[in-house]
Amino acid sequence: MSARRASTRTLLEGADGALVRRTVLPNGLRIVTESVPGVRSVSFGVWVSVGSRDESPRQMGSAHFLEHLLFKGTQRRSAWEISSAIEAVGGEMNAFTTKEYTCYYARVLDTDAALAVDVVCDVVTRGLLDSGDIESERGVILEEIAMNEDDPGDIVHDLFMETYYGASPLGRSILGSQETIAELSPRGIRAFYRRNYVPSRIVVSAAGSVDHDEIVRLVTEAFDHEYADAEPERRVVRARAAAARGRGTTAIQARPIEQANLVMGYGGLRRTDDRRYALGVLNAALGAGMSSRLFQRVREERGLAYSVYSFTSNFSDSGYTGIYAGCLPSKVGEVVQVCRETVAEVSRSGLTDEELQRGKGQVKGGVVLGQEDTGARMSRIAKGELLYDEIPSIDEVLERIDAVDHDDVRDLAGTLLSDEPTYALIGPFDEGIDLAR
Repeated sequence: MSARRASTRTLLEGADGALVRRTVLPNGLRIVTESVPGVRSVSFGVWVSVGSRDESPRQMGSAHFLEHLLFKGTQRRSAWEISSAIEAVGGEMNAFTTKEYTCYYARVLDTDAALAVDVVCDVVTRGLLDSGDIESERGVILEEIAMNEDDPGDIVHDLFMETYYGASPLGRSILGSQETIAELSPRGIRAFYRRNYVPSRIVVSAAGSVDHDEIVRLVTEAFDHEYADAEPERRVVRARAAAARGRGTTAIQARPIEQANLVMGYGGLRRTDDRRYALGVLNAALGAGMSSRLFQRVREERGLAYSVYSFTSNFSDSGYTGIYAGCLPSKVGEVVQVCRETVAEVSRSGLTDEELQRGKGQVKGGVVLGQEDTGARMSRIAKGELLYDEIPSIDEVLERIDAVDHDDVRDLAGTLLSDEPTYALIGPFDEGIDLAR
């Protein structure tokens, strides 16, 4: 590396002996690790702050396409050698693309941590992006899009995003479309890679049986060939989400299928909003479990749907609260009515004492139980660094959840859930259906 020096500090020291440390290399690359006593595995990830919302309309699908391509071969390994290197030691390796970031990760025994670092970093920094591989993988992506189109339970969420966010970047599909994928050129994909896969947009994280200094050494060596003299760049500045362009509107996609798939959505919070803990409790009580109001009202009491739940989606500058239901087409109107009545009750009156405590318990349980897995820990510290600019201790998170009270939930519900919902519906509705009643 260059003569400039890295900076390292300890972020957290857990009561269980866990230790979270952070190093920033001179080129802006950030490395966070959590040493977890008593485990024999290591989860390692490279997180890049680029997703589908960072694409222009003509680039739709580039981030996801690139994620696929980087596994096709590097300057040191073929596609087979990439997969076999990790599988030969009983590990697993994969990647995923979201609206705002892309992650490449592996989970191995602690004795194979160096191999995981080497292979994952090799994939991210030394991808060949060969023209022949691009053409062959183009067909794979087109098949994936076609497969996704065959699942209305998935595609209804894309339809909702397109309706709620309109033509803004958040409204576009992560996969892209048949048309944009067919038009992406090797030159354009390589340019997208060079522009976005730079040190200041990358966070490396590792959790489990790890030594921070050793991980830093391995990562520094793995990135040295490409980024030794790179200068730190400013943080990502994204185009605004243009939230709620379609608030209160309805999108219906007619398909000759047996089940109707419905998403109805309300306002939400940006990812770093302090009220996100209250929203988590509200969502849990409203529809995130079998004891929730929505599940009890829609399925248990009325038998209107097999699947019904609420959820939240949060981005850097926007968000929404949604309800999904899968039901018989003839039941859609009644499902919407019951859901709207339930939401209106919560919006007016908040939660009962029992619901508030149950919601808190559900959220806290999810936080704590997730810490049993090194992959979840690796993800938590990476997202804290990449998305939140803080990595609170588990006790701090639990305290924030416990601090949520009735007023917090009632005020938030009144703010987010009182407007007219946005609808996305897929099913056999040739002549349409009026949901805004």
